Amino acid sequence: MVIIKGAGTKSFCAGGDVKAIVEAARSGDASFPFFREEYVLNNTIGTLLIPYIALLDGITMGGGVGLSVHGPFRVATQRSVFAMPETAIGLFPDVGGGYFLPRLGGRLGVYLALTGYRLTGRDLLRAGIATHFVEAEMLENLEKDLLGLHGATAIEVGKILDDYHANSKAESDTVFSLQAHMEQINSLFVGKTLEEVFSNLEKEGSEWALTQLKTMKKMSPVSMKVAFRQITEGASKSLQECLKTEWRIGKRMLQSDDFHEGVRAVLVDKDNQPKWKHSCLEACTPETVAEFFAPLPAEDELQL
Repeated sequence: MVIIKGAGTKSFCAGGDVKAIVEAARSGDASFPFFREEYVLNNTIGTLLIPYIALLDGITMGGGVGLSVHGPFRVATQRSVFAMPETAIGLFPDVGGGYFLPRLGGRLGVYLALTGYRLTGRDLLRAGIATHFVEAEMLENLEKDLLGLHGATAIEVGKILDDYHANSKAESDTVFSLQAHMEQINSLFVGKTLEEVFSNLEKEGSEWALTQLKTMKKMSPVSMKVAFRQITEGASKSLQECLKTEWRIGKRMLQSDDFHEGVRAVLVDKDNQPKWKHSCLEACTPETVAEFFAPLPAEDELQL
């Protein structure tokens, strides 16, 4: 049995230090060994034969998502905060995002990837990110009970988690924060191209739809287009196929102008005024997007 948790109560894992990655890339080190090890670990979690329990107490973003969502047991608390905000800094939802996002049901995964919307508390359970909800104050006892199992099986672990989940009443009287908009998400965030999604939102014209449109127009056009194709194709791929595709994308995107500019605007200067390479979706052609997905030399491909 493996139990993974954060140090303290602020975060489970908020992701990698992207500022350090940009600085390393400028000095000639694009940090590819780190990402190779990360993706191999994501695959290991997804194929592990013993129970793997992630306690998502606090912020769970970026790399932290990859450390949790591919395991069979994911426990949210009232302090949980989930998001995949990569398109805001010129990246894409990697760590297996192409696999788990299209499997959340409907078009929710596409919506989360394109907008960076944050889910909190029981929302993680309702969205399918978490498998259980346990009040943060119960985690210490939960961990003791899990560690008290001898030769723990998935069935035994599941029973303990089910019991704690049933006894956790916090936020039980709330509804999914996106419930009122799920019909719109499922009907508007569809299409063969991202331009169709934008057009759907413009034509629908409600305050909510136009707010989503405004949010996405701040994101990197190439990041959004890559993410849209990644998630669309990932719906019919295995976790291993998705990770190999994301490795190809990542090797190229880490060296892209938009990634460096996004980190500058959001995390370094914090002016939140990125100057993306492509001024709009239409300026980012299918050929540009295809370059991120193209095979690498055999010796550079990800081996799982």
